[in-house]
Amino acid sequence: GFYATLTQTPEHILTQTNNKTEILCELKQEHAGVYWYRWSQERQHFEFLVFSNTLGKATYGTNVSQDKFSVREARSHSSYSLHISHLHPSDSGTYYCTVSQSSQLLLGSGTQLRVVDALPLPTKTTQTLVTRKPVLRITKSKAASTTGPCSPLVWIPLAAAVLLLVLGLVLTAHRLYRLRRRLWLRIHRQ
Repeated sequence: GFYATLTQTPEHILTQTNNKTEILCELKQEHAGVYWYRWSQERQHFEFLVFSNTLGKATYGTNVSQDKFSVREARSHSSYSLHISHLHPSDSGTYYCTVSQSSQLLLGSGTQLRVVDALPLPTKTTQTLVTRKPVLRITKSKAASTTGPCSPLVWIPLAAAVLLLVLGLVLTAHRLYRLRRRLWLRIHRQ
């Protein structure tokens, strides 16, 4: 699947204005470098932020500040981290690390960054219900989900195999029962 070769962490970041943060992207295949994009919910579009090649050279998107965004590489081209400094509420969005491999774009699972002026104070209630809002995914990650562990491509053949196995066991049990019965009749006739 798409996620098997590219891991992005963390899933969510909540931080305050003027802080800095880091998003990690781990790769398990050959690549020429890592692209970073941000999906803006309010502007409803993807923005190209930066591309960092395996030599450490960065290419920035239009109007993207090099003081704000930087990419660091670790563990011999297998791990990249996007550093964002001087955070502002307008930096909120879902960040994706991406690699290009054999004319496909492999996408990370996304990191939802929320920048607020003041962090909410913890409530004094003993139990709070947390509802998760669905995160908008682009078509590539939806395509990726068709090869996931719960896709019809996996469970239909699995269900068919289990059905055949159960059918085989029932037939075998029936044959053994008939054989035992014949043997019993043969013994009691003599």
